Amino acid sequence: MTDTRADGSDLRRRLPSVDEVLRQDWARALEDRYGRASLLRHLRALLDEVRESASRGDSAELAEVVASLSGRLARRLERAASPSLVPVINATGVIIHTNLGRAPLSPEAAARVARVASSYSNLEYDLEAGDRGNREVHAEGRLREMVGAEGTVVVNNNAAAVLLAVNTLAEGREVLVSRGELVEIGGSFRIPDVVGKSGATLREVGTTNRTRLSDYRAAIGPDTGLILKVHPSNFVIVGFTESTPTADLAALAHSAGVAFVEDLGSGLLSPLPGLEGERTVAESLAAGVDLVTFSGDKLLGGPQAGIVVGRRDLVDRLAENPLRRALRPGKLTLAALGATLRLYRESPDLVAALPVLRWLTRPLASMEQIGREVAPLLAARLGDGYRVSLVAAECEVGSGAVPAVSLPSRALAVEHAAVDVEEIAARFRAARPPVLGRIHEGRFLLDLRGIFEPAELAVDLG
Repeated sequence: MTDTRADGSDLRRRLPSVDEVLRQDWARALEDRYGRASLLRHLRALLDEVRESASRGDSAELAEVVASLSGRLARRLERAASPSLVPVINATGVIIHTNLGRAPLSPEAAARVARVASSYSNLEYDLEAGDRGNREVHAEGRLREMVGAEGTVVVNNNAAAVLLAVNTLAEGREVLVSRGELVEIGGSFRIPDVVGKSGATLREVGTTNRTRLSDYRAAIGPDTGLILKVHPSNFVIVGFTESTPTADLAALAHSAGVAFVEDLGSGLLSPLPGLEGERTVAESLAAGVDLVTFSGDKLLGGPQAGIVVGRRDLVDRLAENPLRRALRPGKLTLAALGATLRLYRESPDLVAALPVLRWLTRPLASMEQIGREVAPLLAARLGDGYRVSLVAAECEVGSGAVPAVSLPSRALAVEHAAVDVEEIAARFRAARPPVLGRIHEGRFLLDLRGIFEPAELAVDLG
């Protein structure tokens, strides 16, 4: 024990002091680039870590750090100065990936955001009247026209849309929800919690796998504020199941004088091949739903937003709720949403214009062509011993948009006999830009559904 302390003390004495480091030419260059305060903070932290290793008698690590101090400090400063939010290449096989920002914006929407962000705008100014205006006008007209709704409200995400609707229409009253629809909608946000925070009381109806119209009828009473129907999101119940048709549930709600709200989630505005089982917003309204809530950044292909469409009298009540101000979107969201909706109305080829739709409808032949071209180039870039092969795969729509649907895809399998699959994945994550794939059955896969040019995988792998 005494010898260990002595060894550690001796090792620590071999460390340069802060002042000694600051006198080095390379340190002065780093100070000019990153500033003295940042340099001192990271230098002291690095030296403290080395002293801790030295106290354990780790002479090998100490020698390595002293020899590479300039490089280690430069890398720390570069990481600290770099943005933490960066573009990545999505080769995970999940198209609308919540952790990766869901739907990428179209070039038109991105350009509109940049234009509005860099100048003043008429966010809440009526240019014609020369007076204060309403920010809702920048999206509501196009939305009403597209889905056949009387009114619209836009908030910052779909959970906020559900919260606003339930709070407005059922605060202090009961909300009827099927037990099979009490879902967790991502990030531990659960429908029972959202209803509870709204000030309403959740009343569960039916069973997990079967909820009939008679279950709702028996539950309706003088305390019922609304009936809420919820998209199943990230799971599917199969087997002995039964759910109440939307039109029948709407008729029951209206006969009882109760509002009927549907959390549709996905935001599908028009039918798409392969997603025939997913109901569109217009179809829900046509079935008699009073208010439909959905996301702007899922199948709609726009920015993160929550959208409420439906009856004008109910929409007006939501718009007058003081909670709405806390949930409203900013000018950048409205700029992106407006540009996205404009594409729906004016683009001659909507699938080509919206990245998420382009991914969803990508033909296998196109992926195979890219895969055959990229595989040998990527293997050469990775180095000796790496094998890259084109394989069949399946991908998901993601974000709970269409939980029952898997789409056929193609992927590049990256393997090395002496390199662990986790190390391969880490190497791609450390690339510039980072490439995110997935590990499946012991192999690292790069899904090609969203890779349209070979250059997209010509990244710096270190």
